Amino acid sequence: MTDAQRTPTPIDTIADAWVDTVAELDPGLATYIGRFEYNDRFGDHSPEGHERFAEEARATLAALDAASPVDAIDEVTKLDLSGELRLALELHDARWHLRDLNVIASPAQDIRSVFDLMPKATTDDWAVVSQRLKALPRAIDGYIATLRTGAADGIVPARRQVAEVVTQIARYTADNGFFAQFVREAAPSDGQLPASLARDLTDRANAARVAYDRLAGFLASDLAPSAAQDDAVGRELYALHSRRFLGATIDLDETYEWGIEELARMVAEQEAVADEILPGSSVEEAVAFLEEDDSRKLHGTDELQRWMQQTSDRAIEELGRTHFDIPEPIRRLECMIAPTKEGGIYYTGPTDDFSRPGRMWWSVPEGVESFDTWRELTTVYHEGVPGHHLQIAQAVHNRAELNSWRRLLAGSSGHGEGWALYAERLMEQLGYLADPADRLGMLDGQRMRAARVVLDIGVHLGKTRPDGEGTWDAAFALDFMRQNVNMSDEFVKFEVNRYLGWPGQAPSYKVGQRIWEQLRDDVEAVEGDRFSIKRFHKRALDIGGVGLDTLRSALVG
Repeated sequence: MTDAQRTPTPIDTIADAWVDTVAELDPGLATYIGRFEYNDRFGDHSPEGHERFAEEARATLAALDAASPVDAIDEVTKLDLSGELRLALELHDARWHLRDLNVIASPAQDIRSVFDLMPKATTDDWAVVSQRLKALPRAIDGYIATLRTGAADGIVPARRQVAEVVTQIARYTADNGFFAQFVREAAPSDGQLPASLARDLTDRANAARVAYDRLAGFLASDLAPSAAQDDAVGRELYALHSRRFLGATIDLDETYEWGIEELARMVAEQEAVADEILPGSSVEEAVAFLEEDDSRKLHGTDELQRWMQQTSDRAIEELGRTHFDIPEPIRRLECMIAPTKEGGIYYTGPTDDFSRPGRMWWSVPEGVESFDTWRELTTVYHEGVPGHHLQIAQAVHNRAELNSWRRLLAGSSGHGEGWALYAERLMEQLGYLADPADRLGMLDGQRMRAARVVLDIGVHLGKTRPDGEGTWDAAFALDFMRQNVNMSDEFVKFEVNRYLGWPGQAPSYKVGQRIWEQLRDDVEAVEGDRFSIKRFHKRALDIGGVGLDTLRSALVG
């Protein structure tokens, strides 16, 4: 990253204008990147809203096609944004939005989760929250209209996803659920809420609960009977989603076979580490031994949050002195317990001005009360530094070179999650996982990600099971994951439901890691004795979050 400010080009102007368009059309995404002028509303989730997005995407793509790059930065922007827009239009033409319902990343969750990221420090902030709550029922009704259109045309999500989302919504709308608790805890730092605003918040939160219950009723009564019994989406749609999540085209059949081989490698590596922990033991016996060690346990979410923060702060301070150039704004990362209980650990990036820092969120399922540090240490590195936080926040910080689209919106799951898994292995190489127990935890996660490659492609493409006894289905997928991870069954069930409803996303972690490692090795082969791993990391991260085919083009040519 240079200090000199680059003069914006016509392609930068097109990319910046696309950010403005997306912010207006998708106010939830605007909130995520710190564009707060639309915080009082939602996007149009109706079929008409999706058509407008497609129209704007076509117009932006036409403008990009007509523009000529003036430098290498422009070449990356044009290549990546054009590819993303074309893929979005392919998904639109495939009418994916008419069946967009799953347990983790669909409008059913996004409409609720935007409230997690809204400013809530002042009375004025809560007044804006109130306005967005007021707008929520219309957003839900638009979403219902889109799913209803899909059902009329026979384009429907899987029945399993419908049933699971109905269960999620019940947790949102219960008397002790998200919306009731959310407004009950409204407490601005600049004083007590005015009685009129407190009343509006309560009334509008109740209206939001009614709207979500209306969605649940539609799902259970109208959509479920016509929803697909089969969880698989098939090869054609799966290939589209694989490209979406990787920003790269891969050979799905070769990747499935590689996944089986990678899983076997992870198992062998785990077995060797288990023998270090407890000589002569199996992986299961080593895990059982560690689970009895109370010195490696955290009790309750308060203790979990403190440990996450302390671990993250230490990594940032030490790595910032030795292995990475970490600018001051990036050195702040907040570790949070999520207000939901869905399962999953995730990262949200900082706002453009870093007034809201990057955050690591842990959504702890109901009933999970203890946590093993040996399992979770690598997760903190994955979500924080040198993982997602370093990668995403560094792109946001790189104003000197990158336009707002490159800094705030560009990227793929394969780039982001692949880097995070790459970062886990890097931390092992740097000595941060010297304790065999912590290394076993890292390998447990790597084994899970390898298993997901096999499971995800296997289920959605109807592959023959690794045991040769029939084809993949949901029941075998659940058993397969139980055999390959050491997690509570609540987490395992959530994970498998996630893969079944979000095709192509789960493999992007391990496949992305594979591509990152290939790129590093390719650059090292070209540079020979001149190769510096620190310089490689800086050069790669300064590009920002692009698709992996674009990253290869930028780094290797």
